[in-house]
Amino acid sequence: MSTALQPLRTIEVALEQNGYPVVIGAGALEQLGEQIRERGVRAGTKVLVVTNPVVQEHYGATALASLSAAGFEASTLVIEAGEDQKTPATVALIHDAAFARKLERGSLIVALGGGVVGDMAGFAAATWLRGIALVQVPTTLLAMVDAAIGGKTGVNHAGGKNLIGAFHQPKLVLIDPLSLATLPEREFRAGMAEVIKYGVIGDPELFGALEAAAAPPVGAARAGLASREAVGPALLDKLLLRSAAAKARVVAADEREGGLRAILNYGHTLGHVVETLSGYGTYLHGEAVGLGMLAAGAIAVERGLWSEDDQERQRRLIAAAQLPLAWPSLQPQAVLACLQGDKKVKEGRVRFVLPTAIGTVEIRDDVDTATILAALDRIATPEPLAPPELIGTA
Repeated sequence: MSTALQPLRTIEVALEQNGYPVVIGAGALEQLGEQIRERGVRAGTKVLVVTNPVVQEHYGATALASLSAAGFEASTLVIEAGEDQKTPATVALIHDAAFARKLERGSLIVALGGGVVGDMAGFAAATWLRGIALVQVPTTLLAMVDAAIGGKTGVNHAGGKNLIGAFHQPKLVLIDPLSLATLPEREFRAGMAEVIKYGVIGDPELFGALEAAAAPPVGAARAGLASREAVGPALLDKLLLRSAAAKARVVAADEREGGLRAILNYGHTLGHVVETLSGYGTYLHGEAVGLGMLAAGAIAVERGLWSEDDQERQRRLIAAAQLPLAWPSLQPQAVLACLQGDKKVKEGRVRFVLPTAIGTVEIRDDVDTATILAALDRIATPEPLAPPELIGTA
């Protein structure tokens, strides 16, 4: 990947200790080594780049060349990185590479890839020599707007998603939107679920911009949130900046999810149930989150917390991104049992993030099982989408 370098924008994750920048800009990957040097990492430092085969093919050489040009002793480890590979065994491969390449406490791991690579490389960095530095270089939309920012790392357990992990903040997050050029459309759509999430939980302006983009031009057959080309560069730039800024604000206010940060789990509680019970990899993470948002919205409707109109607006955006709309056929008791295994359960109570309006959510731990099952039944067979002009009319 070679391109004229563009001005980079920086969003600070302002933690009390060890804050870090999120640097965004076309061509940023070519500046990886320089950006790390600017964060005080000296030349000669050993750097292990962890990536997957597809990302390695497209962007591995660019990353390695930039690191070498900056004077780092860099090498690459290529791992399989499907959701089904997100296990302690795969992390052990990263540990083995760290040992073989003599990574020290002053060394650095670079996660070059999507959220799965970021989670596993981050967990390996958190646990190697009790913690070494980490740089996140996300190459999927989902990782750019969510997974790479915030310091959550970990792997899955047979009983549930991300049950094994650690908080380990990166030294730098470097986002190059040019790397989305090779992202499959299904992966792009999955990332849009997390963008829609930010609109619902706290950014009605972003939600409105997505609605405007989702409305098809006169005579067009379908709306436009399902690919990078459909979204367009101006909106893509906006959603990257606003999503990263939103995540940075919440993380800075609540680094270890003691309170406010839990709102970032909107759609994730029941989304993780979909991933776990369907088998990791059947649904992409963002696809499951989209279903989880629909489920949370349905619970909120059942509880009288938000309107059918707002639920329909949310559903229209999820549909515009061509994400699944129908809750899968899962045994109700298995769903309830899986919810009890969620890492956010407190004193036996499942905590749900429920919307009350576009841009506002609240955390509730008083949702009974009958309401959950009734809500899931609501979205098991979705009705046709209402025309936008009819939302809010009698």
